[in-house]
Amino acid sequence: MTAQLPALQILLPMLASALCVLLRSPAGAWLCFTLATWASFAVSVLLVLATRSGAILSYEMGGWEPPFGIELRIDALNAFVLLIVSGMAAVMAPFARSSVLAEIEQTRVYLFYALVLLCLTGLLGISITGDAFNLFVFLEISSLSSYAIIAMGPNRRALLAAFQYLIMGTVGGTFILIGIGLMYMLTGTLNMADLAERLPAMADSRTEKAALGFIVVGASIKLALFPLHAWLPNAYAYAPSLVSALLAATATKVAAYVLIRFIYTVFLPERAFDGLMLSELMMALAAIAMIAGSVVAIFQHNVKLLLAWSSIAQIGYIVLGAALVTTAGLAATTLHLLNHAVAKGCLFLALGVIVWKTGGARLSDLAGLGRTLPWVGAAFVIGALSLIGVPFTGGFITKWYLLVAVAEQELWLLAGAVVLSSLLSIIYMGRVIETLYFRAPSQGTTRSEPVPVLMLTSVWLLALLNVAIGSYSEPFAAIARTAAGQLLGGTP
Repeated sequence: MTAQLPALQILLPMLASALCVLLRSPAGAWLCFTLATWASFAVSVLLVLATRSGAILSYEMGGWEPPFGIELRIDALNAFVLLIVSGMAAVMAPFARSSVLAEIEQTRVYLFYALVLLCLTGLLGISITGDAFNLFVFLEISSLSSYAIIAMGPNRRALLAAFQYLIMGTVGGTFILIGIGLMYMLTGTLNMADLAERLPAMADSRTEKAALGFIVVGASIKLALFPLHAWLPNAYAYAPSLVSALLAATATKVAAYVLIRFIYTVFLPERAFDGLMLSELMMALAAIAMIAGSVVAIFQHNVKLLLAWSSIAQIGYIVLGAALVTTAGLAATTLHLLNHAVAKGCLFLALGVIVWKTGGARLSDLAGLGRTLPWVGAAFVIGALSLIGVPFTGGFITKWYLLVAVAEQELWLLAGAVVLSSLLSIIYMGRVIETLYFRAPSQGTTRSEPVPVLMLTSVWLLALLNVAIGSYSEPFAAIARTAAGQLLGGTP
């Protein structure tokens, strides 16, 4: 059974998606979603334990040996990404029970869960496959399902947000496909490990450089790296609450993984960065994203939009660490994939509870709720403190690792950008906290019933995880260092 774990990681949510459609029951679909996500999370935990010491697992689909057959390949980095994706989905499953029923038409709930499970299948498939074209296939599965679940948002603007995402996502996917096609034209293979062995012979090829450029741009669109971020704010703001939280916690993390995987283990950093100024460009865009995203967030009145622009700033941290081309920088990036997922997931879920209670996500809808919904307000504050980087939260660990990595390279302007972005986050998160606790409650319509226990359970699991990572981060930091060492060692 252990040997089949890589295949189960993809099959569990895929089969559960089909079962949701067959059941056609809101309660049955939610139960399928919950069981599938927790089973997938259990599989990812076992894969992390198997790879945390540096081992690499390979699974041959259909018994066909790579590079001729499709390979699932798991190392410390993608096992960690699998853990983040499946873990966030599992933790959010209890929250989904009441939130989805409140925001999605009863007759479409089972389809909604089926699409969310397909999205999860695509994200897990991207993270685990060792085949470049297979990665594109899973990318399209996750993208197409994402467009649909965003469009199912209660606000009519969700349709426009989904259409914007469709246009940008299609462009990004096309760029990635062109890059993969160019690599296949050069080498005659699609297996990533085989590509890493064959591409060095093409080091002076313009086609290889063009392939790298297409893939970097395509992955950057999917990642929403400034200035290719236009699709993200509205997609997060007008999607159903569960979708906003899930995409913020997982989708951009997987896109970051794609960018890192191709640069570091297919093209290899010595060829990807030397002579192309790619590292300098990535660092510059990361710094702009950190500052610009934070500044725009300050002026938002819709809290979902505020958190969306904050995500654009946080993506800057992820890209900055990857662009340093050092073990410390890559370890900081890997850790931030987890810490941002946990912090932003906590914030979006807490906001989702408020949307369930009041029907709105504007600052005025949050007025005084820190006193009337103390458990929700406290969880939001913990997520906000982690986003800012206050000690004893996961966000502090990430920013400390990143600042150390930047200081090692004596890039003081970039260190200043990290600090400035953190100070700006105090302003925009401070606005929300001030509204929660120091404004008079609004007179709008709210639900009279208490917040469901399952919704609070999901919120507080992530709130406590923020504190747990901030208090004892060594197990995760050890995995991040192992992943960084493998990346810089060129292990495909």
